[in-house]
Amino acid sequence: MHSGHVVIGVDTHKHIHVAAVLDTIGGILATLTVPTDTGGFNQLLAWADSFGKVLAFDI
Repeated sequence: MHSGHVVIGVDTHKHIHVAAVLDTIGGILATLTVPTDTGGFNQLLAWADSFGKVLAFDI
């Protein structure tokens, strides 16, 4: 069980972004691939928020 605090790492590309949500000790909880458009950005934010308090985004 994680603390409810997470960090989001995003690997950016021309057509997609690949994101990973990590707990506070660096464990990967999940990954997500989204398109680089407004819909993908909104999906990424909603997904990140579903894991708890986002401490930071790292690109």
